[in-house]
Amino acid sequence: MLETVRKLWKIDDLRKKIVFTFVMLLIYRLVGVIPAPGVDAAAVLSSGGSNLPLLELVNMMTGNAFSQMTIMAMGITPYINASIIMQLLTIAIPALERMQADEAGGGRQKIARITRYVTVGLAAVQAIGLAGGMNYVKDGWYNYVLVGVSMAGGSALAMWIGERITEKGVGNGISLLIFAGIISNLFNGIVSSFGTAFANGTATAWLSAIVLIVVTLLLTVVVTFIDLGERRIPLQIAKQVKGRRVYGGQNTHMSLKVVSVGVLPLIFAYSFLSFPGTIAQLVDPQMQGWFTQWWMINMNTASVGYMIVSGLLIVAFTFFYSSISFDPKKQAEQLIMQGATIPGQRGKNIRDYLKRTVNRLNLFAALFLAVLAAVPTLLTSQLQIAVPFAASSILIAVSVALESIRTVEGEMSIRGIETDKENGFM
Repeated sequence: MLETVRKLWKIDDLRKKIVFTFVMLLIYRLVGVIPAPGVDAAAVLSSGGSNLPLLELVNMMTGNAFSQMTIMAMGITPYINASIIMQLLTIAIPALERMQADEAGGGRQKIARITRYVTVGLAAVQAIGLAGGMNYVKDGWYNYVLVGVSMAGGSALAMWIGERITEKGVGNGISLLIFAGIISNLFNGIVSSFGTAFANGTATAWLSAIVLIVVTLLLTVVVTFIDLGERRIPLQIAKQVKGRRVYGGQNTHMSLKVVSVGVLPLIFAYSFLSFPGTIAQLVDPQMQGWFTQWWMINMNTASVGYMIVSGLLIVAFTFFYSSISFDPKKQAEQLIMQGATIPGQRGKNIRDYLKRTVNRLNLFAALFLAVLAAVPTLLTSQLQIAVPFAASSILIAVSVALESIRTVEGEMSIRGIETDKENGFM
């Protein structure tokens, strides 16, 4: 692996891309400590950070920037939300679907431009609503404007940094920004855990720190193994004669990822479940209402009810998202047009076979994600260990790291340099 890294560093343009990526990530993290104007710093410090369920995911992705109310408090999450909204609207609205399909007329660029505008608008609305709802904003309407403009500007800057990394750096910029926030949280949590162990010197504190390290490593290995898993469907391509050339006549395969839906079912399930509790706490800060009390008792993140409902939602969202991202009928039609067949399957059977295979993969993915989501909850509730990550954060971090490694491998392969896969470099 060291030999591979040495070869990599000798490639001038690739070295510049890697340095550019690290510099942009450093700028993103440095900007993330600038306090947002219009925010009551005393209120933020006295609160010790928000414990609203909906904001745990935001905090995780921004590296605690939200709990500190910096200009990067919204981070890149409005862009993710805007992208999901536009993806769903593209399926629901025929005009947007035609626009996206219009390659010659720059349809994708237009969709991307609309997504940017929606991102800035969402960031401003979310910043004002959340910061105001938690009484973090100073008195005066102009302070609300300052909060909305500064945090929306922070999200716009994060989006710009992500796009520049994608264009001039290594890997997907938006994913790397999320990765930076997750790694920052994880590092701070582990350091804090061992700091507590050194300070207290008790066996319980040391056991908690060791268990945290072991579980983190174990989850990383398991998630990496599953993320690399794929189902290979054998294909036979018929010979086609075009002019004097013969095409096809070979055996190949079509690869389907074991967890093709990624982290979206987890995010959807967390957001769906945290929304009622968040609204209840904002409307009833003293938690005197019957619904707020019932929800806090029966649907808190450590309750059995929460784990059951979240597991069911993860299963449902896994099948839902797969249904809109993979169409067996369209895929079967493309295979037939290419002259490819699956051994033992013909015509309509190809579609049914693909549908059956994808459903089995989705079932495994849903169960895996549900179990993965329960691990941090069990550690927190049963072993009383402060876990600095969620199931989604480990999955995101591993996926982004593997994708970045693949990108570097691709860059080296283009230049005719082989990577040393046997010795640990993917």
